Amino acid sequence: MKKLLTTCKIFAILAVLTLTGCQDENNQVLQENPSEKVSLSDLKREITPSSQVIPKAVQIQLDESKKNIEKYLKNDLKIEGIAVLGKLSTEKGVSLSQNLISQKDNFVAAGNILDLESVKIGKLENLNSGEDLSIAQKGLKDMAIEEIKANANVLEISWNHNGEKFSTLCYYNDSGIIWDNILGGLVMMDKRGNSEASNDAAAKVSSKWYKQWWTANWLWGSKRGEIGYQITIYYTGSSVSNVDVSDWGNISLGKAKSESKVTKKTGAYGQCRYALGLCTPTGSLSFNSSNFSVSFSGLGSNVVSNGIKSLYP
Repeated sequence: MKKLLTTCKIFAILAVLTLTGCQDENNQVLQENPSEKVSLSDLKREITPSSQVIPKAVQIQLDESKKNIEKYLKNDLKIEGIAVLGKLSTEKGVSLSQNLISQKDNFVAAGNILDLESVKIGKLENLNSGEDLSIAQKGLKDMAIEEIKANANVLEISWNHNGEKFSTLCYYNDSGIIWDNILGGLVMMDKRGNSEASNDAAAKVSSKWYKQWWTANWLWGSKRGEIGYQITIYYTGSSVSNVDVSDWGNISLGKAKSESKVTKKTGAYGQCRYALGLCTPTGSLSFNSSNFSVSFSGLGSNVVSNGIKSLYP
């Protein structure tokens, strides 16, 4: 069965921001209208001053993100300052924010900070071109429309990337960070994935399973998304009589796909194929049924895994 999961509503649990998402991905592209170009000055006119005290949950996320950026990116990227701008008090301010986030001259980031070579930071228009740029802009705009609402608070974060200085807007509420083009564009992920198998001693009956999964985390450490599959064989002696396979994929503020199918159901072993992928909003995933694989295009933090798994009694 084809599964396409994308962005949904943010909700918070205690002081840690936990997000789940599902959003339809389509092939429409966003055309930026020069007359709609907005600036930070335009937005500031629609922001109401608010408390300069950053909520504890947000401060923890900022502190942990800063620690992980310093640990894994060393001196390549630094947070140099954080300023509270206030609260989005009007629908016009919300609309300006949604447009501002996705403008092509805005700075964005993509990549896995545990894999330095995958990290890209720069203006959206310098990291993408043609259809990839339109897909990235549309992904950011759709995410912003879904998540950034009236009464959200706004921080301005000042960055230094190898001597190049710029700033981003970080939207948040009392429960945690909603979105920032740098903090939200980067992930922490072990691309080797994780695996687990059933205990043969405990499974005396006639079944055995194996599962493998990949997890993406926010920069502050909490789980952001996961893709994986599990194969189970049923057997008597050394002969397999049936095979089940399942798969899953989800990510907060991004896109995920998961597909699996049984390719050998009986005999000396069981076998399945799997096709999995997840990425942040600026990227795109597609599934090719002819070669049973997921592929990634555009700009975005991502992991894709296509393969075959055999399991013996």
